[in-house]
Amino acid sequence: MQEILNATKGKYHITTDLRRIDLEMVHHYLCYESYWSRGIPLEKVETAAWNSLNFGLFHAENQIGYARVITDYSQIAYLGDVFILEAYRGFGLGKWLIETVHSHPQLQNLRNWLLGTKDAQGLYQQFGWINPPEPYRWMIRPNREVYRGNEGWEHPGV
Repeated sequence: MQEILNATKGKYHITTDLRRIDLEMVHHYLCYESYWSRGIPLEKVETAAWNSLNFGLFHAENQIGYARVITDYSQIAYLGDVFILEAYRGFGLGKWLIETVHSHPQLQNLRNWLLGTKDAQGLYQQFGWINPPEPYRWMIRPNREVYRGNEGWEHPGV
């Protein structure tokens, strides 16, 4: 069972309580604003959230950011769908969100963490993330056009 985490910093708070996370807002960002999930259907966002450890970032009662972790809570975790709404960028909230994810009690002592990013390497490097030292050992099986035909679809090129 997932342990619910709540963290507060000034006017902001982070929760892992999925009942509080606005999945329609997350869907809107992923579908229309992200480069990695353009065109994703709401049902896919909901299924992903139900099967992940979710972190919602709030200003008062308004959700302004999100991250989710797919994990077995023992050996590996994949960090994905990390975003902060544009109006709230530049205030250190992305760093705080990543710090909160890393400090979650159920995510300690994992052997490997994975993520994919096109433009935030500098953020993650501050927290010990590196490029794979042996990239030839890692493989992926992409399906880049899985959401083709869905509203908001545009080939993300990643």
